[in-house]
Amino acid sequence: MRITGILILALSGLIAVSCGSQRKTASSIPAPLQKEILAQRADSLFFAAQRSKMLGDYKTAITQYSDYLRLNRDNAAVYYELSRLFLEGRNAQYTLGFARRAASMDSSNKWYQLALAEAFTVNEMFDSAAYVYDRLMVQTPQDDDLLFNKGLSLSKGRHFSEALRIFDTLEARVGINDEVVFQKQRIYMRLNMPDEAASEVRRLIAQQPEELRYWGLLAEIYEAVDRPAAAKAVYDSILMIDPQQPRALIAVANMEKKNGNEERYRAFLLKAFNNPEFSIDEKVSFVYPYLQMLETDTTKRGEGIMLANLIVESHPADAKAYALRADMYSQADVPDSALINYHHALSLDSTRFSVWYQLMYLYSRTDQPDSLLRVSNKVMQQFPREFMGYYFNGLANYFKQRYDAAASSLNGALGIGGEKRFVADVYALLGDTYHASGLHSRSDSCYEIVLGMRPKDHIVMNNYSFYLSMRGEKLDKAEALSRKSIELKPDSPTYLDTYAWILFRLGRYRDARVWIEKALEFSDAQQDPDVLEHYGDILFNLNEKEKAMQYWQMAKAKGANSHGLARKIAERRYIKNMDR
Repeated sequence: MRITGILILALSGLIAVSCGSQRKTASSIPAPLQKEILAQRADSLFFAAQRSKMLGDYKTAITQYSDYLRLNRDNAAVYYELSRLFLEGRNAQYTLGFARRAASMDSSNKWYQLALAEAFTVNEMFDSAAYVYDRLMVQTPQDDDLLFNKGLSLSKGRHFSEALRIFDTLEARVGINDEVVFQKQRIYMRLNMPDEAASEVRRLIAQQPEELRYWGLLAEIYEAVDRPAAAKAVYDSILMIDPQQPRALIAVANMEKKNGNEERYRAFLLKAFNNPEFSIDEKVSFVYPYLQMLETDTTKRGEGIMLANLIVESHPADAKAYALRADMYSQADVPDSALINYHHALSLDSTRFSVWYQLMYLYSRTDQPDSLLRVSNKVMQQFPREFMGYYFNGLANYFKQRYDAAASSLNGALGIGGEKRFVADVYALLGDTYHASGLHSRSDSCYEIVLGMRPKDHIVMNNYSFYLSMRGEKLDKAEALSRKSIELKPDSPTYLDTYAWILFRLGRYRDARVWIEKALEFSDAQQDPDVLEHYGDILFNLNEKEKAMQYWQMAKAKGANSHGLARKIAERRYIKNMDR
């Protein structure tokens, strides 16, 4: 330890002196000692990198190996280690670069050559990988793994005939082997030769008839080429060996459904789902696609919920079952049942944030701010680093007009950070919150940030432009934003009304009339008291006073009760600055 300390001190002196005089450094430290110091520094970096790699800190290991190479570029082992680390990090280009360097520096090292072959494979350079395996086989011609990998590379490179010859050679050495047979049947399927593929799998079945995995593969071959009768015969054979085999039961159930036999379909499904060896994860994977199907095909609703019920019946103490059923009810727009199941799932397992997220989302979607506030408060305590907990808490407080609390939670979400689209949502809501608090410069800044992130966000364009018009500020900017929102969503009566109102504030009454009448072509606008009141304001300023009175009265009848509207009707005149 004392010697190491002296050398490190000497190196420190070397650095310090170099700042003052390069010539003095060269003369004060002998060249052999400099070389020894640098060698020790390189060794230190190498062992540090090895330690970081063993600890799983690959990023630090890469940095340390790279620093080592600045001191010593002639160590093939370091290039090899870097290629493996970049392979772990899924950086195919760097993997290949470092593997090539290691293999070229030591062509006799089998591990470096194998790393090069793997690097070629992840870069989809399959011919090159096959060439490396071929070259390695010159040294060890009886290495079955090399022969198999060469065949695999040839197959991936679409050299199917050569690959089949390789696999036949290997099979002659080792006998019937499932990995070899799997590769051969894949090649035959890619060559559109299903009978040959099936023959290969039948050889495995003949050798091990009790191995249901082989039977399943055979059935999949027949299903892939639309031979339902042949597939059904195979599944029947599976069920003769194991009457409870879940995958075969489900496959037969689906066949019965295609044949219109709903009763048998449900019977086979129920038998499969009641099998305790059919894991809940496999069942969820089977049912989960129904969630996507419900978005486009509502006829799948009953079937999806039925399947979710079967999982709950089979696994009454598993939170996943209730969470899936809740998702199914939520997607089917049955929120009360969804909420019951989310709460049950959380009572069994409260550690899954995804379930809390769905619960908060459902409360926000069904306008239940009190429940949303209560749950989001709990989520922020239990998951203090989860961005969406703070967002939903901010949303709940905004709904309850607690704007300071809303701003605090939303800024907390921004402090944590999240996906770009969610961050934009936070800024949009924060803009609405600051507007409601009268902090207009902050509100405007938030909207500008959103539009910088999402230049086509027509909702923010509409809100931002409308708020500017309410304040009578930057009306030209408001007009441009509103016009763009209509270009993006021309069938929105709300956006048409906003644009008309901005034109009104600009004194362009005739243009305003054109656009608000476009809005009134929509039935929603005809029932909107704000739109009706605006139409009255525009008409009054176009000197159509009696018609203006009619629309003010209609606005009042539809529920408008502002003090400004009451004065307009009572005094039979438009009153400036009594707008929305």
